[in-house]
Amino acid sequence: MDAKTCLEKLKLVGVLSFATVDGEGNPQIRCISAIHFEEDGFYFFTARGKDFCRELLENGKLQILAYTRFKEMIRLSAKAVPAPEAEQEEKIDTIFAEQPYLANVYPGDTRKIGIIFEVKNAEMEYFHLGVNPIFRESYTLGAGTIQEKGYFITDGCIGCGTCRKSCPQGCIVQGKPYHIQQEHCLHCGSCYEHCPVKAVRKRGGK
Repeated sequence: MDAKTCLEKLKLVGVLSFATVDGEGNPQIRCISAIHFEEDGFYFFTARGKDFCRELLENGKLQILAYTRFKEMIRLSAKAVPAPEAEQEEKIDTIFAEQPYLANVYPGDTRKIGIIFEVKNAEMEYFHLGVNPIFRESYTLGAGTIQEKGYFITDGCIGCGTCRKSCPQGCIVQGKPYHIQQEHCLHCGSCYEHCPVKAVRKRGGK
């Protein structure tokens, strides 16, 4: 799995959930299919008068979530920015050509109320619940960065094996110290809660 393959899977899902935060700190989620994918990212259409557009113009922070019929979750943490002015009309026409239903929503010249945003820099998480053990990895798109998540076991480990017994995925390997296989970890925190000597810590320092 890699970022390019994840983009292809997002394209196949079609309708993606876009999450932002409004001016009062409330979470907002929209389902969007007016999207055009390219190898290095994607573009999406919205109307300039929508709250969604205002939220994006204020800070651009965005999370995008897709879930496939194979029990795969793909999540992007990104910053959306308006596409260059010279590309706006072309990208609108491309998206309307790829999504013919949009002509019913914005007929004729009314599509000019739209604005195109682009996502080319993102952290991308892939999480497959349909395999045993589960599988997860993180990738970068463009200049995106990966934020470490989950847990790790420090040298304070006494080798008692309590963490291993409490792990739903059995992804903790015996050693000095014991080791968590990050690609199979649920990030559930069971090892953290059960360790008798508090040798398990959160990754990323949070």
